[in-house]
Amino acid sequence: MISPNEIKNRALAFSKEWDMEYSEDAEAKSFWDGFFDVFGVSRRRVASFEWPVKKLSGKQGYVDVLWKGKMLAEHKSRGLSLDKAYSQAKDYFPGLKDAELPRYIIVSDFSLIRLYDLEKDTKEEFSLKDLYKNIDLFDFISGHKSVVDYGKEENASIEAAQLMALFHNEIAKTGYSGHELEVFLVRILFCLFADDTGIFPKHSFRNYIENRTQVDGSDLGPKIAQIFQILNTPTEKRQSNLDEDLVVFPYVNGGIFSENIGIVSCDANALIRLIKCSSFDWSEISASVFGSLFQGVMNEKERRQLGAHYTSEINILKVINSLFLDELYIEFDQVRYDPRKLEAFHKRLATLKFLDPACGCGNFLVVAYREIRKLELEVLIQKEKNGELMLMPTEDMSIVNVNQFYGIEIKEFPILIARVAMYLVDHQMNNELSKLFGKIYARIPLREPATIVNADALTTDWESVVPKNKLSYILGNPPFVGARLMRKEQKENFLKLFDDTRGAGNLDFVTAWYEKASRYMVGTKIKTAFVSTNSICQGEQVGILWKRLKEKYGVVIHFAHQTFKWNNDAPGVAAVYCIIVGFACFDVPKKYLYEYETIKSEPKEKEASHINFYLSEGEDIFLENIKKPVCDVPEMIFGNMANDGGNLIIEDGDLEEFLKDEPESKKYIKQLIGSEEFINNKKRWCLWLVGIDPSTLRMMSKVLERIEKTKQHRLNSNRKATKKLAKTPSLFGEIRQPQNDYLLIPRVSSENREIIPIGYFSKDIIMTDRCAFVPNASLYLFGILTSSMHMVWVNKVCGRLKSDYNYSINIVYNNFPWPENIKSEQKKKVEECAQKVLDVRLQFPDSSLADLYDPNTMPPDLVEAHNDLDRAVDACYGRKFKDKEERIEFLFELYKRYTK
Repeated sequence: MISPNEIKNRALAFSKEWDMEYSEDAEAKSFWDGFFDVFGVSRRRVASFEWPVKKLSGKQGYVDVLWKGKMLAEHKSRGLSLDKAYSQAKDYFPGLKDAELPRYIIVSDFSLIRLYDLEKDTKEEFSLKDLYKNIDLFDFISGHKSVVDYGKEENASIEAAQLMALFHNEIAKTGYSGHELEVFLVRILFCLFADDTGIFPKHSFRNYIENRTQVDGSDLGPKIAQIFQILNTPTEKRQSNLDEDLVVFPYVNGGIFSENIGIVSCDANALIRLIKCSSFDWSEISASVFGSLFQGVMNEKERRQLGAHYTSEINILKVINSLFLDELYIEFDQVRYDPRKLEAFHKRLATLKFLDPACGCGNFLVVAYREIRKLELEVLIQKEKNGELMLMPTEDMSIVNVNQFYGIEIKEFPILIARVAMYLVDHQMNNELSKLFGKIYARIPLREPATIVNADALTTDWESVVPKNKLSYILGNPPFVGARLMRKEQKENFLKLFDDTRGAGNLDFVTAWYEKASRYMVGTKIKTAFVSTNSICQGEQVGILWKRLKEKYGVVIHFAHQTFKWNNDAPGVAAVYCIIVGFACFDVPKKYLYEYETIKSEPKEKEASHINFYLSEGEDIFLENIKKPVCDVPEMIFGNMANDGGNLIIEDGDLEEFLKDEPESKKYIKQLIGSEEFINNKKRWCLWLVGIDPSTLRMMSKVLERIEKTKQHRLNSNRKATKKLAKTPSLFGEIRQPQNDYLLIPRVSSENREIIPIGYFSKDIIMTDRCAFVPNASLYLFGILTSSMHMVWVNKVCGRLKSDYNYSINIVYNNFPWPENIKSEQKKKVEECAQKVLDVRLQFPDSSLADLYDPNTMPPDLVEAHNDLDRAVDACYGRKFKDKEERIEFLFELYKRYTK
């Protein structure tokens, strides 16, 4: 199977080759041979020209191109009707056998291509020159997995979860709660799904609930309990006089119905809600999405916003495609026509084992299992074509099983959901198998469940769950908890894992799973991929975490998705900015980096020789938290920290009244500026009492009130150093105000801006510790710091506060590789361009820096001024750059040279 990029290149070449062709008779066959070759497929292997077919009229017809069971193509000379070509294609259908009927029809006149998907009832048309833009439409040819319309499944899952939430509310009103309610609801879920998917006879559960219970719901609880008991009883052990409407329920096994729980007391409302649940078509739900939603049913806060929090299957597929699925499909494509190798490949699929060590309700395991079963179906289809499945019973065809999947989860209820979700997806895939090969196949009773362990992944030996010599892959989405937000017990267990690592207390909680996985993988060929917050590959965490993993365990990144927005686009959902890191304790020749133009863009795959721990192509580097710049440039310093509980600060709206009450204080009030004030042009003020005469201070009662409150604020602190500051309550806690004018750099700035605004200020304006500054900064320094070269560095190595840049002096500024050996005229050009940026900004006195640097409102003159500045700075570095990745790769190399 060739890569999507190679397919695009071939599509462009194909379009150019056939751009001027007109005649169907002369060149149509060559056209279609070339068309299949675009996707790396030999037409002779899959499709036939001029396939003879008897039309409905009885006349003999010939299909231009027929790929049995997949695709039919009709070709016309340039300019002739494609509608007529489509009608002609449909005329052949009565003469084709059921197994030969295609899902897709393609018609073309050389200049246009039109694709019909008969299953989805869709039509796509585009010009030949745009084929390269539409290659995804032909995934059924290339073998790349098609982009599935998950919206329908996800919407159905949300609706189903909302129905269950209403039923839950009715049951919970009775006082039936806790573990028993959780088990009860999971069993109801199984029954509803079984009723619509062939595990039970169609609607047998629904009919029993509707027809065999009292309208007031008084006997609903006992009736359901009886069904649960029957589902847990082997057929041969059931009573001989059992009601005929109960006999139809099969023995399920698998532990779902084995635990004894209390009988729920119901009423008419509960009955109505359950009937509404049973009227829904449960065959359409996504087992992975519904599992996450169902977990929210038990949480009052989450119930109010069902549908807002679940992991989209599209995002899960980003993990499993790169971790194992793409490779397996490539291998399948290589062995599909060799029966012996194909059989070996099929058997290998049944030996693969998967672990999600933070599995929650099992969504990653569910999707991984489903996709492996889909691949197995492709194997079985190929085996049938090879004549290998003759007379084989359907139940013996599939050898991939849920018992190949393992999970660790600390909470009990998600485990119940995960186990059932694995059964649900198993049955869904068995139904797909049945559709393809005729006989209905249900793996009931359940015998070999997935192994989901109720344990803390940080304190549990993963080998006790699955021996590492048997495991193939680790995957999942460990919890997103910041270093400062862990509970006490979490922090204690976390630090035990990193007991010998300096700075481990600054790592996010998710890094514990990276540590555990790396330990576990040593000496094996296991591969791991985790979704994580992007902070673990930014700022100081890189040097703390990844240096340890590389040096101690030999960790190498095999693939990585750079920062993207991880959410389900539900209204009101806060986005999480994530990465995906695929890694192992061994190297591979080919690595893949997935780049995103914006956090909402689709990823672009890029083959990389090596991926460093900042998720860029290039050698491994670890930026140290250093106190002095690596280059010969002025030091940057943090602003002043008040540590006053807000008592030495005066809001702009309060200033007039304060001065009215305390007019003598005016000479001691100075403008205060932090990141927010600087960027948004807001005014704030502070009492700056450095050097004030005590006798003067005693005359200002309002000022003394604020000083007293500052003193109390500091005395109430738990920190010894803060208590000590109570001895000087009239002063800021930390004073670093420059004696000269200075260049201000906001420490926090929106990630939406392509440039962090910086600016010059008078020494009389007091800055807060939300800013940093360089005293007496030159225009050259201003120019470099506001250039694209510095911004790509910031974007790659800077830590984040939520998603915003959190500028670090020690990591970002002190490690930045400045241009070396620049000429005087180059430096002068940077200064001229820097001054032009400042001059243009002055032309908009009523606009804040937030207005000026918003990508949607940035004035064209300012855009051009920054473009000129970028060119001048690039000249100092001695080269041009085609994109951001090329810039950061260059800077990393320069940094390595500077710090050898």
